[in-house]
Amino acid sequence: MNVSQPLARELMRIVIVGHVDHGKSTLVGRLFHDTGSLPDGKFEAIKAMCERRGMPFEWAFLMDAFQSERDQGITIDTAQIWFKTKKRDYTIIDAPGHREFIKNMITGASSAEAALMLIDAGHGIQQQSRLHAFLLSLLGVRQIAVIVNKMDLVDFSADRFAAIRREYTDYLASLGITPSYIIPVAARDGDNIAEKSTRMAWYDGPTLIEALDSFHPAAPLAELPLRLPVQDVYKFDDRRILAGRIASGRLKVGDRLVFSPSNKTARISSIETWSAPPRGEAEAGESVGITLDEQLFIERGEIASHVERAPLESHVFAARLFWLGRAPLEIGHTYRLRLQTREVNVTVERVDGLYDPERFTLNPGGTVARNDIAEVSLRSPALLALDAATDNPKTGRFVLADGGNIVAGGTISLQGIADERAAVTARADNLTAVAHGITTDERARRNGHAGGVLWFTGLSGAGKSTIAMAVERELFRRGYHVFVLDGDNVRRGLSANLGFTPEDRTENIRRIGEVAALFAESGQIVITAFISPYRADRDRARQALAASEAPGGFHEIFIKADISTCERRDPKGLYQKARSGELREFTGISAPYEAPAAPELVVDTDASSVAEAVDSVIAYVEKMFRRGP
Repeated sequence: MNVSQPLARELMRIVIVGHVDHGKSTLVGRLFHDTGSLPDGKFEAIKAMCERRGMPFEWAFLMDAFQSERDQGITIDTAQIWFKTKKRDYTIIDAPGHREFIKNMITGASSAEAALMLIDAGHGIQQQSRLHAFLLSLLGVRQIAVIVNKMDLVDFSADRFAAIRREYTDYLASLGITPSYIIPVAARDGDNIAEKSTRMAWYDGPTLIEALDSFHPAAPLAELPLRLPVQDVYKFDDRRILAGRIASGRLKVGDRLVFSPSNKTARISSIETWSAPPRGEAEAGESVGITLDEQLFIERGEIASHVERAPLESHVFAARLFWLGRAPLEIGHTYRLRLQTREVNVTVERVDGLYDPERFTLNPGGTVARNDIAEVSLRSPALLALDAATDNPKTGRFVLADGGNIVAGGTISLQGIADERAAVTARADNLTAVAHGITTDERARRNGHAGGVLWFTGLSGAGKSTIAMAVERELFRRGYHVFVLDGDNVRRGLSANLGFTPEDRTENIRRIGEVAALFAESGQIVITAFISPYRADRDRARQALAASEAPGGFHEIFIKADISTCERRDPKGLYQKARSGELREFTGISAPYEAPAAPELVVDTDASSVAEAVDSVIAYVEKMFRRGP
């Protein structure tokens, strides 16, 4: 006789947040009771305990997990309890409301698919109400039901409810959130929890249970691009087994994978699992080991993906982080980045903005202290495999450590960040370098100076092209062999097929770096006048020259000018177009610019005239490029 297996019930994870004493634990306790989800005898046990203590029955005791919480009357850690409705099962995560326990709240909310935001009808919208909503938006939680609790304490006033609804809706809109529901309840008495309240006949929306059941589960992680962080590498006989837990996506035998950031590729030969025979496929959430059709040297921390949907590779990324350290975040300080199974050092390049603690608007710069939320730029000397949190919530989050202490948690943003994968991946092989019959020393003796590169970098409008052309004229007058590679001129020919996406910008600078190295090896002094916004691209240009035999070297010259000065000059009208939205991905406005960390020369055009700027470059060239007989 065949007995069919019961279908697995759908499970959804809900986090409940709100200001301390607004009644979260009471609400959850009542929720369990009214849905019949309490274990047998639980209600009676809590009731008996309250009687022994000589206190009225407290619904919150059904939720609070620790004796210390009962004594203090606050929730200090996240607690997870399961309950059920007719439609599905739920895991509800009760997150702490105290500001000191924000780290725990973030931990609890990070895995939630929806949220209940609790507001006390009497106290109204508090600072924590705004903070928690902001953190939910930071973590990407978009399904939010606002619960206005303790309506009994305001005589079930429809006007009071309408005022809170109006104010909080406006605030959530500023975060890009539209609440799914705003529901008035009296949790202690069960009003609008599982049954419609007769004392709030003016409310015609759903009960809390109906609202929960209308939420949609998050898209299965298996439907996202494959991400398998390599946890360890085991060697058995002649096999190398790469082990890890699949963060998202699916894989199967025969799939071609690329490992980031090493960019090595191979096909899956087998999928191994512990205490089970080999399998043909696996998906998100499963811990597996894989073998490859090539014996590649793969290390812990690499990310396996399908070649067609690989993560972005970069040395730098933007981050929105919540600072937990006791000491303020330091620009220029090195922290330890923990990203999936990889740990690398990162340096804080700059603070792009700090969220106002009252309204959570983004203000420029500022000191990032404990419990502050900031947008920062982080850079690593190592190439990183990155996903934006909006694209993959599992791999788009990270933590920062300082010593042994966690000091920040955050999400990754890749807006305006170039994918460096193409720039660092060699596609040609079987190539043999051809040696020239004329040495660089011979060229230097003939020209009277060594060949090299003067790499001008700076914002649009800083004066790069103006100074470059004037320097070229003066060096030519003095007998130097010199030529300018200018951004606009190059884009009309060599880079005519490129646009202004981050990737196209990287490819443009890669081409210029290689061409400049060839010019320099031929004995010329090459002046390049390009914004070249990414430090990694300029570093590759430096490496391209180092690979040649040009003795004059690579000289990064920062043509420095404040963004307000550049915008005031705006010789091509580009800033005006960028401000109006007509020109997208414009450096300094809608795309990042990374100023040089240690340039060989800084020319401040805010503080000097064109003639003074040219004189400083000429003096530098006369000093650095030896003149022969």
